[in-house]
Amino acid sequence: EPVAETVTSPILKAHPDITIPQPLRNYIGGGLEAVSWKSIGGGAQQCLIPTVDDSQVRLLKIPPRQPVPEHTHGGRELTLVLAGSFSDEAGCFGPGDMEDVDETITHQPLAGAEEACICLAVTDAPLRFSGVLPRLFQPLIGI
Repeated sequence: EPVAETVTSPILKAHPDITIPQPLRNYIGGGLEAVSWKSIGGGAQQCLIPTVDDSQVRLLKIPPRQPVPEHTHGGRELTLVLAGSFSDEAGCFGPGDMEDVDETITHQPLAGAEEACICLAVTDAPLRFSGVLPRLFQPLIGI
């Protein structure tokens, strides 16, 4: 009887942490293990990615079942899910999904129950939080 061979992709061997796309890996110096997370409250963390314009690019890590404070936007926000999931009024978003919202949308994303939600968020204007406490802390956490 012939023995089935296991075929492995050299891409997976070369990049065991496929959660982080290669262009982003160049900015953070590797995979998730290289991210310099900074606490932003409620167990959530972020890592700011340098930009050459006024847009803000950040990796966000939101604990399971943790809501992000309700907010709207001063402009556009694109969010790409890299690991885990989140849901909001528009639906549920998992790895590879992208949500595109603007100033007409008010939402409160909620991380999925299974694992932390890690996503890449790009905004061209600051968020506008609905609650008083998030608005007070906004200048300190840089969102």
